[in-house]
Amino acid sequence: MNKHILLVSFAALAMTAQAQIKSKKGENYLPEAGEYSIGVDATPFLNYAGNMLNLDGNTAPTQNFLNAQQTLIGKRFKTEKMAYRGILRIGISSENTTNTLNRFGATAPTFPALPELVEDKYTERSTFIGLGGGLEWRRGTTRLQGYYGGDLMISFSNSSRTFEYGNALNDSTSVTAITSAFGEDNTINITNDTYGNTARIINQQDGSMLALTLRGFVGVEYFIFPKISLAGEFGWGLSFASMGAASTELESVGFNGTVDVVGTQTIERGKGGRFAVDTDRNLTGTATGALRLNFHF
Repeated sequence: MNKHILLVSFAALAMTAQAQIKSKKGENYLPEAGEYSIGVDATPFLNYAGNMLNLDGNTAPTQNFLNAQQTLIGKRFKTEKMAYRGILRIGISSENTTNTLNRFGATAPTFPALPELVEDKYTERSTFIGLGGGLEWRRGTTRLQGYYGGDLMISFSNSSRTFEYGNALNDSTSVTAITSAFGEDNTINITNDTYGNTARIINQQDGSMLALTLRGFVGVEYFIFPKISLAGEFGWGLSFASMGAASTELESVGFNGTVDVVGTQTIERGKGGRFAVDTDRNLTGTATGALRLNFHF
């Protein structure tokens, strides 16, 4: 009889340990198989709570990305103790600015005719693609959970700037006299060629970067409300990055030994690469040690 009582007691304890922790309303605190989770930076929410009694006022919290690359980071729980992790960013942008100016060499207008105008156009393009995945395992049966696992991440980035000019460059006037300037300081399209002559940029390509990171991580997570938790995570691993050559195509007017002529140059900067074994901040520039707020659903 005593043996049966002991067996029943152990079985009851095991079931209690495995059972979900519930709120007074019967809501489960911990994640369950089949659920998803999305994490955001917890700092704005903690600042808001800390400033509630501040006489200087308080600003509403905002949801911030977990890292500097603005990637979406989420999980899908296969079981209560194991989850798949996903990392995604697909960013493609293109923006342009157009300036109008007088056509060089055009006949001066007479009243009320308008002067003949041309357009200079600046286009900036950028691409960032980040993909990653990993596995996470969890420990603990209370609202305080520990977790660990590994991620593999790959990213590609590139950017370029293109300038189109309405006035063709000629050997009888200066570059700046027939070219509009772009940028906040009005100089992003004006430079010098390798001979020191003032030049205007036609096309500028930044070196494409391909990066691969393999990292292990460990963290702690506390469920402050049902399905809502605060967590902190640290990672360490290997990172490889390869950067292609950057190039700048420009045109200018220079003396060829006899007369001034219009010429173009394409100037390339060298390729590069990086290998690192370090913490996350030094591998990818992301503050993974910051507190994060997780929502499970």
